Amino acid sequence: MDLNRHIRDIPDFPKPGILFKDITPLLADPAAFAYAIDRFAEHYAAAGIDAIGAVEARGFLFAAPLALQLRKPLVPLRKPGKLPYRTYSLKYELEYGEAELHMHIDGIEAGARVLMIDDLLATGGTMAAGCKLIEQAGGNVVSCAFLVELSFLNGRDRLAGHDVFSLLNY
Repeated sequence: MDLNRHIRDIPDFPKPGILFKDITPLLADPAAFAYAIDRFAEHYAAAGIDAIGAVEARGFLFAAPLALQLRKPLVPLRKPGKLPYRTYSLKYELEYGEAELHMHIDGIEAGARVLMIDDLLATGGTMAAGCKLIEQAGGNVVSCAFLVELSFLNGRDRLAGHDVFSLLNY
C-alpha cells in the first residue's frame, strides 16, 4: 500500500509559506491506518522494547494501537497539568518559545528500553525533549519512530545518538 496517497498537502497552513502534511486521510482509512501500525510493529517486533512512549497529542494516535499490537505499556508524555500523579518534568526550547513535558514517575522502570513515537519529525525539538525525559527517568531510548519525516528540516540532527525510523519521507 502506498501511504503517500493518504497524506494530504495543505498549502499555507498554519501560516503562509508552510506546506502542511495532513495525516487525517490516513486516520480516516482503517486499512491505511492498520497498514502503518503493522509496518511499525514489523520493524520493532524483535527490538527488545519494554515500553512505548509518545508525546502529546498526535503521537498517541500511533503509540496506542502499536502498544496493543506489541503488548507493551504505553507511556504518555504530556503538557503540564495533564497528568494526575507525581511526574518527572523537562522544559525545553522550541523555535517559537519554550515548552514543557511531564511523565509519571512510575511510567517506566529503570533500564527500560523505550520506543518513542510521534506522527511527524520536523525540527526534532519535541522528540529530543521526550528522549531526554525518558533518560531522566532512567530509561534507554531504543529508537524514535515517525509516520512522516520532513527531511529538509534536518530533525534527525537533533536526535543524533538515537536510531530514527520513518515510514514516509518528504
